[in-house]
Amino acid sequence: MSIAFLLTTLVVVATPGTGVVYTLAAGLSRGRRASVVAALGCTVGIVPHLLATVTGVAAVLHASATAFQVLKYAGVAYLLYMAWATLKDTEALGVDEGAGGAPVSAGRVVVRGVLVNLLNPKLTIFFFAFLPQFVHPAEANALPRMLALGGVFMLVTFVVFAAYGVLAASVRSHVTSRPRVMTWLRRGFAGSFVALGAKLAVTAR
Repeated sequence: MSIAFLLTTLVVVATPGTGVVYTLAAGLSRGRRASVVAALGCTVGIVPHLLATVTGVAAVLHASATAFQVLKYAGVAYLLYMAWATLKDTEALGVDEGAGGAPVSAGRVVVRGVLVNLLNPKLTIFFFAFLPQFVHPAEANALPRMLALGGVFMLVTFVVFAAYGVLAASVRSHVTSRPRVMTWLRRGFAGSFVALGAKLAVTAR
């Protein structure tokens, strides 16, 4: 496990994106436990991309413009849905409660987190371009090594996302008691989802 791999992984994971935004929203609206659950969901959402890479599906996705576009716009649609869900909830940041004011289960928070990362084709392409740089193709154990590196990437993702969420949860009481601040935070998170969706929409392979 090289220092270069760990540093690159940390930089990539710590850079704010959809997973970070979702985890922050969970921490602010529901507290520490929800932020950790959201971080877990985002981490689980990496698994299909990792498996796609090691089985060669990433190469197909990279070669097929149609497959890439379908997955990309599914991701854009989901991010826009997240923006709408965040704005329509006047009590929290789109994570605390569901329709009718019923609390959202931990399972639903995980599913949303999974979808945030699952519907992002760039993550598969990233793994396809990133992992082989640290695995020599002639190695006899190249496949297990790629899986191990992917596992480390997921572990770092969970730790960093959970840290973001717990940090957000630590200031939750100062935020939720101020309706005007909550309103602007909802708008800010919704705008972030829209911006990330727009960025994904114009992204080429």
